[in-house]
Amino acid sequence: MHLIQFLLPLYDNDQNAFPHREFQRVREELIERFGGVTAFVQSPALGLWKDENDQVSRDEMVMFEVMTAELDQAWWAEYRLNLERRFKQEELVVRALNVVRL
Repeated sequence: MHLIQFLLPLYDNDQNAFPHREFQRVREELIERFGGVTAFVQSPALGLWKDENDQVSRDEMVMFEVMTAELDQAWWAEYRLNLERRFKQEELVVRALNVVRL
């Protein structure tokens, strides 16, 4: 079993909020493909990192995760590129973890 997780920013680089319908669209796409999704949308995560000038940047993000028996890496790579375009990101991290259902 695989747990796939990724974070999407709430705001673009000019601090404009992405429309709610964009997050709803992601949920619908994942439900259609995987039969379910968990979206942590009520309590945004805070991401902090240093840029090339050693300045601290921040993002407020929501996490999405799905569980699937098979890991289709090609599909996820293409979906990641699609999300990067839609959410105007240089790079999104999509991670897959092996999990054991208890």
